[in-house]
Amino acid sequence: MTNDSVGAAEASTFAMLCCANGAEKQVVSDLERDRWRRAFSRPGFVTVKKDQPSAELPEGTFIRTAAYSIGHSRSPDASTQIQSLIELLRSRYPHGIEFDELHVWPRDRLPIGKFAFEPGQDEVSRLVADEIYQALEKDWLRCDAPNRIAEPDARCLDIVLVDPSDWFVGHHRAGDWHQRWPGGVQPIDPQYEPISRAYYKAAESITWSGFDFAPGDLVVEVGSAPGGACGRLLELGMRVIGIDPADMDPRIADHPKFKHLRARAGDLPRKEFRGVRWLLADSNVKPEKTLVTIENIVKHPVCEIEGLLLTMKLGHYEVSRHIPNWIKRIQTWNPADIRIRQLARNRCEVCLAIRLKPDR
Repeated sequence: MTNDSVGAAEASTFAMLCCANGAEKQVVSDLERDRWRRAFSRPGFVTVKKDQPSAELPEGTFIRTAAYSIGHSRSPDASTQIQSLIELLRSRYPHGIEFDELHVWPRDRLPIGKFAFEPGQDEVSRLVADEIYQALEKDWLRCDAPNRIAEPDARCLDIVLVDPSDWFVGHHRAGDWHQRWPGGVQPIDPQYEPISRAYYKAAESITWSGFDFAPGDLVVEVGSAPGGACGRLLELGMRVIGIDPADMDPRIADHPKFKHLRARAGDLPRKEFRGVRWLLADSNVKPEKTLVTIENIVKHPVCEIEGLLLTMKLGHYEVSRHIPNWIKRIQTWNPADIRIRQLARNRCEVCLAIRLKPDR
């Protein structure tokens, strides 16, 4: 067992998890079958314990980030806090260790969207990250700045600001994209001011899915108005069909690579989907209705869609108990792969990434 899990002499494993504010109970419930138990939690942050060494970090639909917990430090004085962090690292790694990346971020202090709250870096966490980096860079870090996107297999030192004066410290190896982004939130710098926050949801879902979107691909978005996600697709060089009875923002409607079908997807003739490679859906309807609409499209002989990115509105986290039924229904479409995750930009909703078999 390596330093990426726990020492062989240790009898138990602690992990620290970040999630959307409000998803904590669902996170813990999903982990009970794997014998993880809640140890400490605050909104947007959970620590869990397993009564044996574990080489695997917890995984679940509603877990945004996971790291092996080293400990935590609390002090209203920043210099005292940093010194405590250094002592914690020295006690954990008496022979020294260098981390490839330093990731510092705050827990979600509010549900996403409440008072316009969005997850990720804020002014306080940026200042704290810079101070920590300056203190650790010589002896503990290989990176040239904090909060860089990690390369695959990079060793990351994770510091969660549960409160500005209360830091939880852990580490993980970067793998999938959400494990490479600081705090599991995709850093993105739009070319232009996004029309809506759907821009960020689309950007994250495209990257996380691993689908090989390419310039010139024909993409459909169901529930496209006013055009946030379409903006990201057009920015990536796609040809986009937006399906929505409502108006599109003029910046999207007037784009030469955009076509607006002012209708509901279920009412359109299937020929409108000829040549479409990818389909995104983010409609404000119940998940079951979304599945009916998409099923009628993908099961039609004219359909050649390769991948689907479907946003499923939960409304309440208790609705997640229906996810196994949704997966069971999707499996009747003969997909090659199904992935599900509450993206960092999702509110009380989840994203399904479905790769369809070419010979479906």
